[in-house]
Amino acid sequence: MQKSKGNSRADKPRVVPLGDKAVLVEFADSLDLGVNAEIQRVAKAVELRRPPWIRDLVPALGSLALHVDREKMDTAGEMLAAASALIAECLSCGLPDLDQVTRTVELPVCYEGELAPDIQEVAERCGLTVAEVARRHAGSSHRVLMVGFVPGHPYIGGLDPALCVPRRATPRQRVPTGSIAVANTQTVIYPFVTPGGWSIIGRTPRRIFDVHQSPPSLMSPGDRIRFIPITREEFELRLACGT
Repeated sequence: MQKSKGNSRADKPRVVPLGDKAVLVEFADSLDLGVNAEIQRVAKAVELRRPPWIRDLVPALGSLALHVDREKMDTAGEMLAAASALIAECLSCGLPDLDQVTRTVELPVCYEGELAPDIQEVAERCGLTVAEVARRHAGSSHRVLMVGFVPGHPYIGGLDPALCVPRRATPRQRVPTGSIAVANTQTVIYPFVTPGGWSIIGRTPRRIFDVHQSPPSLMSPGDRIRFIPITREEFELRLACGT
């Protein structure tokens, strides 16, 4: 488990304004997988209570944003006080088990050829074969830490430490839809064509963001991800079938 190098406020988070219609509940200064898991549990506890002034919940790596209906709150002071009381109540009354928060999403991924343009470089940097990189990546215990950067873009923790590589020195201007990339201790999946500076080791044919679906994002914070290796032929077949 990756531990935070900063300060952790998992037991007594700090509640601060986030503009005039939201508050930010800060649990840690940097990534700690244990604290992130607790944030998912706190978010679920808030969702179960769901007071009428809560419009939306946005869990992040080390914080939880509460978006507020200002018609239910007259002043910023009341907003902060209500949010602080709500978080304190959730923590004191006990949080849901992580199993109640998480689900498992299975994603087929092809680790071959031009679908994995950086896998050879990652293998060389890590002292592994290409096949070993694919095996270790698919065999890691992955969990979505947050969704951000662009809509539907998951940041996924739990990468095998043997696959940790830094971001690329020169980002790409266009990363293909469905590309699966790694950097440091995380994996990301690009929901559509976008710039990106992570090393691409595979691609999934499955659509992970679709504005015509409800919800549009396939993955949510807390979800466990299981990557299933497939061949290039199976990738093309699934892509054509939309599966």
